[in-house]
Amino acid sequence: MPLLPQEPCLSPHDLFQACESACSGNQRWWVLHTKPRAEKSLARRLYARQLGFFLPVYQKQWRNNGRLHRSQLPLFPGYVFLLGDDDARVIALTTKLVANVLPVTHQAGMYRDLAGVHHLIESGSSLTPEAHLEPGTVVQITAGPLSGLEGKILHRGRKLHFFVEVRLLQQGVSVEIESWMFQPQPGRPQATLATAAYD
Repeated sequence: MPLLPQEPCLSPHDLFQACESACSGNQRWWVLHTKPRAEKSLARRLYARQLGFFLPVYQKQWRNNGRLHRSQLPLFPGYVFLLGDDDARVIALTTKLVANVLPVTHQAGMYRDLAGVHHLIESGSSLTPEAHLEPGTVVQITAGPLSGLEGKILHRGRKLHFFVEVRLLQQGVSVEIESWMFQPQPGRPQATLATAAYD
């Protein structure tokens, strides 16, 4: 079954480049906790109002009666990340699709986490949502499309998974990785990214 047209999941398309150079003043990240199954509806509303936002999604595949089905699902169900001033937050609330707005006290830390998730998505890797954080060895990717990213390595059976976290939500996303693609970060304890607040 073919995929439906791509829903707007990032606006503007250079959101993370623009935020890195101009995320100051009244522009800040807001975490919008949506009403049930309202993430894509909210993203469409924000896109129509030309507001900056990020809705991380991944492709899920399954078979039913011999037919292959695909769907784009939120990596963090119930959450959309808004970048804007207080007026943007008010506009999001007027959609009636937002149940709560979570405060983001460390803007730079939120940017790093979301930029890492976006980098994983852009790499085209097969993504696995992670509903809770786990301790692991802190590493930096040194080769391949994820080069430059920092996260954790988790051993699952014979496979290695590279894990990027959104610490405010205590959730993350992982991809399979090969041992030659990363280096441990000296001086970073195993549980640092799982237990510490933004540094």
